[in-house]
Amino acid sequence: MPQLIATLRDTPAADGGVCCGTLTTDEAMGREQAEATAQLLKAVADPVRLQLLSLIRSSKGHEACVCDLTPAVGLSQPTVSHHLKVLTEAGLLTRERRGTWAWFQLVPARLDDLAAIFR
Repeated sequence: MPQLIATLRDTPAADGGVCCGTLTTDEAMGREQAEATAQLLKAVADPVRLQLLSLIRSSKGHEACVCDLTPAVGLSQPTVSHHLKVLTEAGLLTRERRGTWAWFQLVPARLDDLAAIFR
């Protein structure tokens, strides 16, 4: 990668000048981290999922039953379950079966990861 940056720095620009070479990659996100971050952002890039996260966050113990979440967002139970599955796969929620119902709890560290993207 440093060789590529040095090559780009010494490559003539379209206007005939040489690129300024001010780009530094020391603190820049690598490809693997960018892909993981994109997956996390895709998981929350939906109004229903954001609403579900907000509902769970505001619930006692930062957990909620799917039976309470379904009427709160006004969607069918299978649709809500799909959104909760996406959030769980992204690591933002954990899922626990209690009797016939599934309960979802926030993963605070993963929310911190989400917040860190914008710092």
